[in-house]
Amino acid sequence: MGAVRAAIGDGVLTFMWVFCASTLGAATSVIATAVGVQGTASLLITTVLVFMLLLIFGVIGDALGGASFNPTGTAAFYAAGLGRDTLVSAAVRFPAQKSFNFGIKKHQFLLLLVKALGAVGGALAIVELMPLEHKHMLGGPSLKVDLHTGAIAEGVLTFVISFLVLYIILKGPKSPLMKNLMLSMSVVTMVVVGSGYTGPSMNPAYAFGWAYVNNRHNTWEQFYVYWICPFVGAIFAGWVFRVFFPRPLKKKKTA
Repeated sequence: MGAVRAAIGDGVLTFMWVFCASTLGAATSVIATAVGVQGTASLLITTVLVFMLLLIFGVIGDALGGASFNPTGTAAFYAAGLGRDTLVSAAVRFPAQKSFNFGIKKHQFLLLLVKALGAVGGALAIVELMPLEHKHMLGGPSLKVDLHTGAIAEGVLTFVISFLVLYIILKGPKSPLMKNLMLSMSVVTMVVVGSGYTGPSMNPAYAFGWAYVNNRHNTWEQFYVYWICPFVGAIFAGWVFRVFFPRPLKKKKTA
């Protein structure tokens, strides 16, 4: 029953994340036009919007029992020897959280499946509800280079963002607000860097949702670029983090 509840929470949160995150481009454009901002200055608006989303989704994730919307975040935390947490909401919750006890290893397939279904629902919903004048800004990540270059790019980008998330949450400032600000800046930077390669996604569930809408969900490109390589990058990030920042050994109790 606990696994089903966790899967439902993940599905709901992923649905909401894909729905909301897909509007960032349109929201940035509308706000930038309203305040008369152009060019790279609009990235500040995007960063603020991402910051707000991370805070909100951290609270919602808590309310759903620690739900996650990015499976690579979970993979990175486990590879680092920490346990299950969301890629983003941990920045809010980690200071007060003392343990990670959820057994995701037993239910990994179920959680991935529900995340994928939630992402599809979120993408379909925003396509239906987005105003017509902004609908052209939807579409999700797409490959803009050759297959192998895209795969490497998506893997490297996921490695970098996963390592940054681990570092910011575990070694960064104590303030949850500062953690979220640093995470927001990191996410926006990686998106800008990867925009000419794969979109980028750095979230297999998000990529799958939009691939389904665009009828590309059953292609080798989708599996290779947006699933295999991000997971490899996230797991390596966790391992590297574990090497550079090993967890202190627990002292054995003496009789």
